[in-house]
Amino acid sequence: MTDPVLFDRRGAVGYITLNRPDAGNAIDVALARGLLDAVIAAEADPAVRCVVLRGGGRMFCAGGDVKSLHAAGDAIPGLLREILAALHPAIARLATMAKPVVTAIHGPAAGAGVGLAAVGDIALAEPGAHFTMAYSRIGLTPDGGTTWLLPRLIGLRRAQELAIANRRVSASEAADIGLITRVTESGMLASEVEAVAEGLARAAIGALGMTKRLLLAGAGASLEAQLDAECDHIARQAESAERREGLAAFADRREPDFEAIGE
Repeated sequence: MTDPVLFDRRGAVGYITLNRPDAGNAIDVALARGLLDAVIAAEADPAVRCVVLRGGGRMFCAGGDVKSLHAAGDAIPGLLREILAALHPAIARLATMAKPVVTAIHGPAAGAGVGLAAVGDIALAEPGAHFTMAYSRIGLTPDGGTTWLLPRLIGLRRAQELAIANRRVSASEAADIGLITRVTESGMLASEVEAVAEGLARAAIGALGMTKRLLLAGAGASLEAQLDAECDHIARQAESAERREGLAAFADRREPDFEAIGE
């Protein structure tokens, strides 16, 4: 049986691939568990300095496996809890890991697939990609972190329309409203993702990890608390080898070599 999620490393970039192409990478128990395992492996591997999440086949991710949910009948609550017991920790780890995460959205994303697409620090999409929440069409409520991510990325009013009216959003509109970072030229997604990921892998990922934490905390913090957090983080980072290399490179008028010193 083919693994539902693949993980491989190319240089300093770890690639996580959703691998149920015949099912639109729909999320069942096996895929959710495989995703969590892959995310943990990428997070724990010191050789991985940037993580890319992508899908195989035509779709990025169709969301939950509706066929298996329907087949579960009255046992569906237990099945959903089993899926989300792995999927939700995977999404939380992607959002908070101290490594940059790039999502490569080559095709449609629906349901929890929208959450997986949006969780990237940088989210790049092919022009033909599109996004649909779709939960209420099958009488369910959102999951996959969408009710946390979307209001923060696109605002509550737009999130309400996507979640309640189920309006499909094109890749270009998704970029305009902030759901994704940008749309690549047609056929150029893989090469642009590779270039972005390799560039991030060469960056000061210790500083990037702290930056991610500050950005995540800022939405729920008071100004005073956030200013204190910024002071604490920059002072801690000022003690790091990354700061020493960064300032030395600036003074020497050369590119910093953060990979040589590690995190």
